[in-house]
Amino acid sequence: MLRLFVGIALPPELKLQLSLLCSGVPGARWVDPGNYHLTLRFIGEVDEGLASDIDAALLQVRAPRFEVTLAGVGRFGDRMLWVGVDKSPPLVHLRDKVESALVRLGLPAETRRYAPHVSLARLRNASEAKLQAFIEAHALFSGAPFAVERFSLVASYLTKSGAIYEDQADYPLG
Repeated sequence: MLRLFVGIALPPELKLQLSLLCSGVPGARWVDPGNYHLTLRFIGEVDEGLASDIDAALLQVRAPRFEVTLAGVGRFGDRMLWVGVDKSPPLVHLRDKVESALVRLGLPAETRRYAPHVSLARLRNASEAKLQAFIEAHALFSGAPFAVERFSLVASYLTKSGAIYEDQADYPLG
């Protein structure tokens, strides 16, 4: 079985910039900068046959290249710290195309509203005061816009020290 998601890789200079934000919150398990990505769709565990079908479906997705800008920080409750994404209709368009391709294949539709972000840390018993201080200190964060020229099908292997991601296939944008 493979645990898969569809995502967009970040450029190395942006990964470095994000990694410099990651401190000052005891109880935060910071994501390895090599794993920073922008998720389009989490798929979950599938067998190799379905993974092959997913690859074939994603090969049919057509969308233009575009730019994205990461901006602001926030959190999902007491579970995760993240960096947000400036409003991007082309990103949402690509996500919708990926979603449609996967649903046509028979995967269940994603029921959660799409909230594009880059995960910075998973939280466990983090101090509320430290979380608020982190968010206030980085509220005006803004990365340089970066070109999105492809998206990827990625396998995620869970280990005790965190997830290891491995690209399975890349899909160029037009």
